Amino acid sequence: MTRDRGKTLRAPVILDLLAEELGPDAVIALDFTSRWELLVATMLSAQSTDVKVNEVTKVLFAELPDPEAVASADLARIEQLIGSLGLFRQKAKNLQATARHLLEAHGGEVPDTMPELLALPGVARKTANVVLSNGFGRHEGVVVDTHVHRLSRRLRFTRADDPVRIERDLARLFPRQRWLQVSDLLIHHGRRTCLARRPACERCVIEHLCPSSQEAGLTDKR
Repeated sequence: MTRDRGKTLRAPVILDLLAEELGPDAVIALDFTSRWELLVATMLSAQSTDVKVNEVTKVLFAELPDPEAVASADLARIEQLIGSLGLFRQKAKNLQATARHLLEAHGGEVPDTMPELLALPGVARKTANVVLSNGFGRHEGVVVDTHVHRLSRRLRFTRADDPVRIERDLARLFPRQRWLQVSDLLIHHGRRTCLARRPACERCVIEHLCPSSQEAGLTDKR
């Protein structure tokens, strides 16, 4: 069996096992009630935990609930509202610039195509994929965050280190209808079990299918 063939056979089994273990818990952890809120929360999530972002957006959305409010707000006030997050000054600038762009180009609505989302200040493929998948049910790609990056390499789904190349490898490995599930399951498994510093391989349901675990042995996990 070739290495690529083995990966192709392992991948759906791994996904099925993770889906069985994690069940309905494996969904996006950001709180939102609209596509605008989803976009904002995802933009704020860079270098911040979802728990912290949810704390911040609860206050932010209460005061500045829509693009119109953000576009007309004092930048210093936006910075103050999100000041507990990493990179808050740049994020505040991007939020206001994005709000103004949406008002000027899209009537205040969040667009539903990859090119239009990528044209928004501070929005890269990860954010665009989150919005398209969770806000519109459109699977244009796979969300590659730090957990997906780490697990994809440990599971030998990819040998790439660049997020764009990792996304491409995952998209080739799984059918389009499972792309959202791929990212949700890998993210949750990465948070709960396959930790960055010391993965809990002894309680991992896919340990027997993980090349990194098999190569390293249970006492020396990478």
